Parts: sequence; C-alpha cells; structure tokens
Amino acid sequence: MTGGVAAVQARIAEIRAYVEPATVPAAGATAAAGVSASASGVSASGSAASAAAGTDFAAALAQLTGTAGADLGTVPAHALSTTVTGQDLVEAAKKYLGTPYVWGGESLAEGGLDCSGLVLRSLADLGITSGVPRVARDQATLGEAVPSLDQALPGDLVVLNGGKHIGIYVGDGQMIDAPKPGKSVTIRDVYAEPTTIRRILPQAAATPTAAPASAALSSALASTAAGQNALALLTGSAGATAGSGTTGSLTQALGALGPGSAGASTSSLLTSLWGAAS
Repeated sequence: MTGGVAAVQARIAEIRAYVEPATVPAAGATAAAGVSASASGVSASGSAASAAAGTDFAAALAQLTGTAGADLGTVPAHALSTTVTGQDLVEAAKKYLGTPYVWGGESLAEGGLDCSGLVLRSLADLGITSGVPRVARDQATLGEAVPSLDQALPGDLVVLNGGKHIGIYVGDGQMIDAPKPGKSVTIRDVYAEPTTIRRILPQAAATPTAAPASAALSSALASTAAGQNALALLTGSAGATAGSGTTGSLTQALGALGPGSAGASTSSLLTSLWGAAS
C-alpha cells in the first residue's frame, strides 16, 4: 500500500471515529431512497439553509483532511492574488537563501538579486507578474498598509530606510532579504522601524487541532442529513471493492449535498477520498 493511500485511509478512520455509531445505509435502493426522500423534502427556504450547512460541512471536512487553502476572509485590499498565500511567498523566497546580492539583479542569470529583485523574482515564481513594480519605493505602494510590526504576518513586505530597502516578513520579528553588496540573501531581524509594511497576499487558513475539527464536523453533520449520509457511505465502504450498487448510492448521496460551490467542493473532496481509498 502506498504512503498516499495509507494517509487517506488514516484520515477516513479518523472521520469514522467522530461519526460512529452512525448507521451505514445498505448499498443500493435503501440508500438511494433515503437520499431521494431527503432531497425532495427541501423547501425553498430549506435550500438556503442546506447551502449554509454544506459550507460548514465542507469547511469541517477540509480541516480534518488538511485541504484548507487560503483564508478568503482575510484577503487584503488590492491583493496580488486570492489563491497564493503569504506563506507561499516566504517559501518561494527561501529558495534563494545564499544567493549573492547583485545591484539590479532580478534573476540568477544575472548572478544574483537585489532587495526588490528578490521580491519580484519570488512573486514571479508563484505566477504573479502583473502589476508588480521593479523597485522598492514602488513596491512600497502595493496591497494595503499594516499599522505596525506587531501586526505583520508572513509574506508581508517590510519597507525600510524611507523606501530604499525592502524585505519579506517571515514572522517572529524577522524578514528574508538581499541586504547589500558583499552579502547574500538571508533571514535576519527587522533591524529598524519599518517605513511601511504592506500586505499583498492572504494568509493560509490555520490548521486546527483534532478537537476543534471534530467539534466542527459534529456540528456540520448534525445540520445536514445529506452530508451525514454521504460520509457514512464513504467510511463504511473504505478499503472495500466497490460494486455498482454501492457506487451508485455514494454518487446519489454526494449529489444530494446540493448545488453551488459549497456542495460541489464537499462532493469533490469526498469523491477524492473515495477514489484514493478504494
């Protein structure tokens, strides 16, 4: 068994532990009929409630399976991306640790990078090239302002010396930057009060501990019968060879999660788990 399959099965076992002793419907007509009855009983007002419940369910399941992405509730004004995160920018910049400082350098082909070249190159590596100025004083106008270093988050741009120098905040009062001639890209303390701090990317959604995740999942399951049915079918069939009846029941259960992005994302996530564990 590959490591990937083992990891997925471990996640499914974790989910199963949270929902047991939920009764797993029999494959085929019984499960299909249950899903059909649940779906047909939803009124116009119930559809809105179902969509909200589906969002909660998707979020809780994403927490447990480690698929949470950018926290879209914290996208800054004028963000350069809504999917690339500040943490992604930090990791992109870390690839250049030890690269020599070269004035005007914005690629390794030029022998090194300067401070704003490091910002430019790291963003470009993440696919962000539009609207990114070349020099520090212009990069200092990107995104939205952060009031103080105490409120800075990973991936924020730290502008120093009146706009003459720029680095990428990594957390704990430190930044990654290309300091000056004779030095190399490094991680070091933010050495002075920043001229400005600019937030240009959202933060990655925090990965919760098991207890809050299980509580969120329990709440989500209690609010959506369709979600509970789909998850019960999934966990009850993990590791087994799927017959046509079982597959049909799971497909119908996933479909009953509802239209829209919330239902679709939950359905996609459960389907991925099913396919990896079968």
